[in-house]
Amino acid sequence: MIRTLLFYPAIAILFILALSRNNLYAQQNTGTIRGIVSDSTNGEALAFANVYIQSLNRGTTSDRKGLFFLTSIPSNRYYAVTVSYLGYKTKTIHVIVSKDRITEVDFELNPTEIELETIEKVAEQISKEKATDAGLDKISIKDVERLPRGVETDIFRSLNYLPGVQSAGDISARYYVRGSNSNQNLVLIEGATIYNPYHALGLFSVVDPEMINSIEFYKGGFTAEYGGRLSSVLRLVTKDGNRNKYSGKASASLLSGKILFEGPIPDGSFMITGRKNYSSDILKKFLNDQSVPADFYDFSFKVNYANDEVMEDGKFTVHGFFSGDNILNEDPAKTDFKWNSNLVGIKWFQLSNTPLFYEAGFYISSFRGEVIPNESKAKPQINDVTDISVRFDFKYLYDSKDEIDLGFHIQEIKTFLEIENLGGLSKNIGPTEGAQANISVYGKYKVLRFDNFGADIGTRINIAGVSSGAGKNILEPRISLTYTPLPEISLKGAWGIYQQELTTLSDEDQVITIFEPWLINPSYIDPSQSNHFVLGIETYFLPELELNVEGYYKKSKNIPSLNYNKITEDDPEFVSSKEESYGAEFYTRYHNSQIDIIASYTLGWAFKEVDGQKYHPRYDSRHTYNLIFAYNFSNGWSASANWNFSSGLPFTQLIGYYNKLYFENPFIRLSSLNDKNPYPILSGRNLGRLPDYHRMDLSLSKKFTFDNFSLYVDLSIINIYNRENIFYFDRETGEKVNMLPFLPTATVKVEL
Repeated sequence: MIRTLLFYPAIAILFILALSRNNLYAQQNTGTIRGIVSDSTNGEALAFANVYIQSLNRGTTSDRKGLFFLTSIPSNRYYAVTVSYLGYKTKTIHVIVSKDRITEVDFELNPTEIELETIEKVAEQISKEKATDAGLDKISIKDVERLPRGVETDIFRSLNYLPGVQSAGDISARYYVRGSNSNQNLVLIEGATIYNPYHALGLFSVVDPEMINSIEFYKGGFTAEYGGRLSSVLRLVTKDGNRNKYSGKASASLLSGKILFEGPIPDGSFMITGRKNYSSDILKKFLNDQSVPADFYDFSFKVNYANDEVMEDGKFTVHGFFSGDNILNEDPAKTDFKWNSNLVGIKWFQLSNTPLFYEAGFYISSFRGEVIPNESKAKPQINDVTDISVRFDFKYLYDSKDEIDLGFHIQEIKTFLEIENLGGLSKNIGPTEGAQANISVYGKYKVLRFDNFGADIGTRINIAGVSSGAGKNILEPRISLTYTPLPEISLKGAWGIYQQELTTLSDEDQVITIFEPWLINPSYIDPSQSNHFVLGIETYFLPELELNVEGYYKKSKNIPSLNYNKITEDDPEFVSSKEESYGAEFYTRYHNSQIDIIASYTLGWAFKEVDGQKYHPRYDSRHTYNLIFAYNFSNGWSASANWNFSSGLPFTQLIGYYNKLYFENPFIRLSSLNDKNPYPILSGRNLGRLPDYHRMDLSLSKKFTFDNFSLYVDLSIINIYNRENIFYFDRETGEKVNMLPFLPTATVKVEL
């Protein structure tokens, strides 16, 4: 393992240095502008800021670290470099570019109440002309906070307002992307995988928005640096912490209390966040007025260090995230649950005096979940996951504006899943040979030299895998293209092959998913594989108006599904299944300094085939609409309204009952001591459709500013017209169980 860790990075460094040497010979009378965009009040990086040189009609955006590059700038001339960002004053700095040199220019932007400038939209349009980002949504925390709160702000629930993302209902924060199961979504915090990112029966995510700086969400067609999942990638980058002064935030909702503390340290900064629930009464609204003794917490920290005397242009980061949930009932006839997710990581980011930068990271992520049946009829389960990962990522920018990326990902995974077998004995259905190692290499080349064309062409190479299945994909080629025939129109497309070697024990008939145990794919099923096809068009006919249309097609195979026909102990727990989904997404947004209007529509189909039976999975919705209207008043007032609609989700219909004989004691002869109870007779899987779903939410926010602190008050009303949206029908009683009723909520936050 150690030889592997050292060998591949050494080869990559030599290869990139060779490329950089060749590139230096090819340079002409040009130079490079490099810089970091940050918030002037706290030093936080501003990801995806727009950088623009009007005299050259050139633009780019900062990355998730706030870093930007402008290459091939004619030398020995002065330029006005302008940077703009939503909610900040636009800033211009004049610089002179030297031949064959990197000119450093950092931007610290001041917040402003005026949230949008015309030059910002011009720069954004220029920077997107060659952006190879089909299927990618870059989400700001301000957009998340603008939405009405379902008790409190939740990043995962906010994803449901994007086209192509479907929820299974108000009761869960789980999301399903373009017709695929939720276990095919990769969630990364600072580059590390988190395996169970849900609190309180899956009602909320464990990720506190206060700790997040930037959000990148790939709905499909993601590029070669991402692997291990078939459907989507959610990448969350946390805040570095205030570099200028000590500050804090504290907030309270009807469910939990949260704190954040941050400040400077010598040559760096830190951030600490924590959240703990103090009441579970509000959860009754989610669970048909049933009490759930949910007890949860989450805690995170991040420390940054950068000292040029120790490592010039280098930055070191240590971060951690810990969460836990307990559902412990006083009634012994009810099932108890426990689970926790933990991760820690160390990263080193390094710039150089050439357009080369790289990052190395070491991460440990773990998950443990337990089902404690007590005296209930539930089956006991214990699930352990340990993931130890090492990443190396290198990027080099050519003077031609092209880029090359190389990286290595070494991941050692161990899973353990103990369940009760048919004979009532405990059994581990995961691998028994210990930890398995996945070693993958990726490389890609970005063609950005042309004014109206961009391409991202690459592949992942799987040297070793965690699954012992025979059908491994050695290569996972990916390609993403952009063509801009007119400045107002961009055509985008993506294609790729993806592989996944982990799965979850997911029961499609389970109404509420408590948690889904993870395990490595069983040896009798090959690694899951998927093909993505994405094609779209993006338009900017007006600076304030954006319109996107995107179509997709996905076909997957070797998807492990529960074997519902398991009769004997020798029968497998899983069977191989196939998935297919396709559809079209429409998204438009009008945005100026006061008004923000977003409308989206998704037309989609999803199919699953198990044992020759083809049906619609429970998250298949034919039509989904979302309409968001937000208005920014003066004096700190703002309001928003959201209306969403989706056609009915599939469900398995109840067509009758028969009297089934239950043998409570097999040693007693047939008599009145053995009960005959009604047993439901079901139709074909998911042949029925629930009624259409729709609801409207409203919110009103006010910021009060005092000498030493600010006070934020947010009021929300969920389901303003009290729509009775059906969640499910109880098969034993025939009762209709509805989702969230009319629900007012409030959140108060103090910022020092």
